[in-house]
Amino acid sequence: MSKDFENRHVVVTGGSGALGTAVVTELVERGAHVHVPVYVPKELDRFPYREHDQVSVRLGLDFTVEETVEKYYDALPSCWASIHVAGGFRMGPFVDTSLDDFLFLMNMNAVTCFLASREAVKAMGKGGDGGRIVNVAAKPALVPTGGLVAYAASKAVVASLTTSLAEEVASDGIWVNAIAPSIIDTAANREAMPKADHDAWPKAADLAKTIVHLASPGNAVGRGAIVPVYGKS
Repeated sequence: MSKDFENRHVVVTGGSGALGTAVVTELVERGAHVHVPVYVPKELDRFPYREHDQVSVRLGLDFTVEETVEKYYDALPSCWASIHVAGGFRMGPFVDTSLDDFLFLMNMNAVTCFLASREAVKAMGKGGDGGRIVNVAAKPALVPTGGLVAYAASKAVVASLTTSLAEEVASDGIWVNAIAPSIIDTAANREAMPKADHDAWPKAADLAKTIVHLASPGNAVGRGAIVPVYGKS
């Protein structure tokens, strides 16, 4: 496997989750030094890279808090790429969606992406060598889906932020892209939907390969894309 990330520092928010762990695995195998901010210590219970020499984990970081995100990126030794997997999910009929539900999703999906992207751009600007930002939108942000109005709206913010930011920072050599997965094949999703066709769902490891390609120096020209990664679903 290519070591194209050797001597490069990469942030992965949500890096201890199912998709995040797959992304960290791909990055470690390709030589990156990976920085994983974690809010709840319990998130590390199944994280295999807690004490890995290529992975730096910091606990107690709420990425909906502006000052926290500013300080985190400012303390990095350098930043080649920032991958934003952190997010939340809730579903239900629109008329039963509370303002608290709506704000929770906006904070978890839109605010974390906004703050991490902004501070990543600042950190990349210090080095002058450009960089890569990869966000995670979702299929319902692109394909209208009932029962997911608030979730889709929060992920639509991620998609819009991605395409607009890509234009703003292109001259700095910073490429900004996002993936838009359908339902990801994880243990939690299988448990929640036991009768679904799990084989049709995209696998976390395959999504990670797409994400890491977009974040890699080998992605020489791709920017401003929302990449559908639906698998068969």
